Amino acid sequence: MGSVQGKVALITGGARGVGAATATQLVARGAKVVLVDLDADPLRELVERLGHERATSITGDVTELADMEAAVAHAVERFGGVDIVVANAGIASYGSVGAVDPAIFRRLIDINITGVFHTARAALSELVRRRGYILVVSSEAAYAPAPGLAAYNASKAGVEHFANALRLELGYKGVAVGSAHMSWIDTPMVQDAKQDLAAFREMLAALPGPLGATTSVEECAAAFVRGIEKRAKRVNVPGWVGLLRWLKPLLTSGVAELQGRRETRRIVPLMDEEVARLGRSASSRVTVQSAAHDEAAEAVESR
Repeated sequence: MGSVQGKVALITGGARGVGAATATQLVARGAKVVLVDLDADPLRELVERLGHERATSITGDVTELADMEAAVAHAVERFGGVDIVVANAGIASYGSVGAVDPAIFRRLIDINITGVFHTARAALSELVRRRGYILVVSSEAAYAPAPGLAAYNASKAGVEHFANALRLELGYKGVAVGSAHMSWIDTPMVQDAKQDLAAFREMLAALPGPLGATTSVEECAAAFVRGIEKRAKRVNVPGWVGLLRWLKPLLTSGVAELQGRRETRRIVPLMDEEVARLGRSASSRVTVQSAAHDEAAEAVESR
C-alpha cells in the first residue's frame, strides 16, 4: 500500500459530505488538498479547520472546463502539482422520466458526466507528469438501477465506463484510474431527499437486508482513502456493493424487474405527486445553484 504523505489531492465537491470528509482524512495522513466547489463559505471554513499549510480552495463549476483548468493551475501554484484527483462533484434529481424537470435532468448530466470529463481533462498533464491516480466517483446505481432516479442511474453508469476507458488510455503512462461505488451515504444529497420525499424514505425501507442502510460519510471517506493508497481499480462502500457488479445481469433480468414492479407501482406515483407539490425536481440547494448557473449563462450569451 502506498502512502499519501506529501501528495497533493484535488477534490471536486469538496465543501461538504464525502468530499470534505475525504479531504480531512487525507490531511490527517499527511497529504495536501485542493478543494473545489461552488459554495465559497463552507470551502473557506474547511480550509481554516484543516490549516492553510495543508489545504487550499478555489470556487469553480465542474461544468466549465476553464474553471477546472484554473483549479489545477491553483494547485500547481500553491503546492507544486497534483498527484491525486477525486472527481466527486455530483447531484441527484427527483421523479420519474415523465415527471422530472428536463432542465434539472440536463443539469445533472452536465455535472455528473461532463464535470468528470472536465476534471480529468484539466488534470491530465499533471497526473501523467507525476504518475498519479484519479478516483471517479460513480455509485451502486451503476450496477443496480432505481426507479425515479433515471438521470442519476444513467450518469453513474456513464462515469463508471468513462473510468474504465480512461484506465486503458492512461495505464501505459503510469497513471492509475479507479471508480467508486457506494450504496446510500449520509450526505447532504441523501439527507435532502429523505427530508423532501416520503417516497424516497419508503423506498429505502422496502429494500431488503443492507440494501436500504445508510453509511456515514466518515466510513465512506475512509474507504476512499484506502482505495487511493492502493491505487485501486474499484472502491465499493460498503464492501458488499462489489457483489452487485457481478450480479448486474441478474438485477436487470425479467424476474428481478417483475419483483421490482410491485414496489415501483406504489413508490413512483407517490414520488411524482410529491415532486409536483414541491414544484422542483431536486433539493432546494441544487435548484438554486442551477438557476444561478442558467442566469449566468444567459448573461454571457447576451453580451
